[in-house]
Amino acid sequence: MPLTQPTLTDPPRAAPADRAAPRVLVVDDSLLQLRILSTALERWGYRVQQARSAAEALAVCGRDPPDLVISDWIMPGMSGPEFCRRFRQMSRDSYGYFILLTSKRGAGEVAQGLDAGADDFLTKPVNLPELRARLNAGERILRMERELIVKNELIGNTLDRISLLYDALERDLQEARKLQQSLLKEPFRRFARGQVSLLLRPAGHIGGDLVGFFPIRDDLIGLFAIDVSGHGVTSALMTARIAAHFSGSAVEGNIALRTDTPAPEGFPPAEVAARLNALLLREVETEHYCTLLYVEADLATGRLRGVQAGHPHPLIQRQDGRLDRIGKGGLPVGLLADAQYDGFEATLAPGDRLLLTSDGVTECPDHHDRLLDESGLMGLMRRNHAERGPRFLEALTADLTRHAGGAEFPDDISAVLLEYDGGPKA
Repeated sequence: MPLTQPTLTDPPRAAPADRAAPRVLVVDDSLLQLRILSTALERWGYRVQQARSAAEALAVCGRDPPDLVISDWIMPGMSGPEFCRRFRQMSRDSYGYFILLTSKRGAGEVAQGLDAGADDFLTKPVNLPELRARLNAGERILRMERELIVKNELIGNTLDRISLLYDALERDLQEARKLQQSLLKEPFRRFARGQVSLLLRPAGHIGGDLVGFFPIRDDLIGLFAIDVSGHGVTSALMTARIAAHFSGSAVEGNIALRTDTPAPEGFPPAEVAARLNALLLREVETEHYCTLLYVEADLATGRLRGVQAGHPHPLIQRQDGRLDRIGKGGLPVGLLADAQYDGFEATLAPGDRLLLTSDGVTECPDHHDRLLDESGLMGLMRRNHAERGPRFLEALTADLTRHAGGAEFPDDISAVLLEYDGGPKA
């Protein structure tokens, strides 16, 4: 088989300093062809291995796997394509580039070689400059494969570290959820003239909603519902900060309570919103703001005084099921320094109830992205009119889940329910 002789003027091929020269296995039953190819390959800087048969080549590959293989097609005992197929079945750490030498030029033969696993072909007589070009192409593929392995290892290690960080974050968020839920020290309390029930369900691990109540004096209690803008950790941290200003146990820090009067007394609700607005703008350096519903409820008389600052309207459900929408709207808290807030008043009769909800309820979408809205919430309240206390809130949540098609709620949902019994003290 004639080959183009290597030219002595070809410069030797230098291997990169960071790795050894590629190892090339030449397989041919002709000693002359082996000598000619090996001479050219060594001149180009390759490390050369030789084999006179496919069986001998397989043994070499088992002991010292080559980077590239140049194999004749027709050999005694085992053909080049069969050798290639056996070569591909061998276990190895990296890819081996395989070039078949053939005098066959038909599409069927090429297809047979490709099906056996060959990467490239050279027809005889071999043109050495073309062989060198094919080897360079094979090296580029092997180099890309090595780079890909390194990058995959880097990605794998990075993913492992991310997984560890995610697990740690998941544990922290679970603990944060427990801490946030602990802000609801009493999700239900019965008073002499009524009862208060609370609902808080974050959309994720932690959320930006806050609901609660605190006693002011005797039959006078404060109810609050807050929704901090955004989601996640920063919203939850701001929620915890605000919770300290509506605490029933730390009267001195409660923004709704006066400490300069002989008897416990609350600030007018509109002033409570203004005080919180000033505090957030002065002390909390964040782009977050919040909506607020604060209601002072006198359980001796049923009188309500409240303020609505960007939160959905409070709803009163009368004993006979009728619904009244109260409140005056208003700007959110912590947004504008000169925001003005107007209070509202209403009265509960025995058997009436007051419901404060976040916009996660009224803006809950169904599978067509239609929001529940206020009229939908009123429908749910009428449907569950016979239920009381936590059971009423559980029924509302179940109906809201059905409205959402069983999907997770996209926003936190929260509610405060005051049910007024009236009448003399027990």
